[in-house]
Amino acid sequence: MPAAAPSSSPGRAAPQQRGLLTERIARQLEHDIRSGQIAVGTKLPSERELAGQFGASRNVVREVLRRLEAQHLIEVAPGRGSFVAEQSSGQARSYDALYRAGRPTVRQLIEARIPLEVEIVGLAAERATDAHLAAMRRANDGLLHATDVVSKANADLAFHDAIAEASGNPVLRIMLSSISGMMFEMMLRSNSDPSIGEPGVPHHPEILEAVLARDVPEARRRMREHLMLGLRTYGADLDVSVDLMARQHIDALLRQSHPHG
Repeated sequence: MPAAAPSSSPGRAAPQQRGLLTERIARQLEHDIRSGQIAVGTKLPSERELAGQFGASRNVVREVLRRLEAQHLIEVAPGRGSFVAEQSSGQARSYDALYRAGRPTVRQLIEARIPLEVEIVGLAAERATDAHLAAMRRANDGLLHATDVVSKANADLAFHDAIAEASGNPVLRIMLSSISGMMFEMMLRSNSDPSIGEPGVPHHPEILEAVLARDVPEARRRMREHLMLGLRTYGADLDVSVDLMARQHIDALLRQSHPHG
């Protein structure tokens, strides 16, 4: 497990720094566990050792371990430590793991999202209840008021999930949820890229407006244009794997937010 560059003041890192460190460390440990680089039954280093290894605070390490435990990748034995859990066949075949095994590129993820989310938003414009519309408004407001890239990406994902719930089709929502991990990684990049603010391109407020107006064709058109923006703005990143793009971008953001670390 390669160590991250140490931070000069990890305990006082800004929220964005903490969020990005959490993402990077969780991704690294998840990769090492799923690939077998850290074998089943292995005891992970202590919180203090992991914090030193990755140049992060113990609070960040605790958040990472909570996430790995929630994914059933580790088991925490009180007083003994954290151990890599045996993966059941169902967990090993989780959709996210299957997708990543194929090393999908950013372009391929966008190509998959367009037909899926265009259909979802059309159904949402037809079927959304008042409660669904309120949830979409809250998610949109969350993105508008988010102050760091990790919070923005989480709010971005919440908005797309709220639309999927409003579609009234649980199969479509589960399909979208199955790629949410990779979507989140794309959203880390898109929400920190100034070119995403390209004028005239529909974003969440315009999509929400069309859904509120019950204008199915316009909602579909705006979602399509919103998703296709990535094909113009990702440049060379379009044809690299989502995993590689995310790892490189998280590292770049960490350098920007803590240039002297």
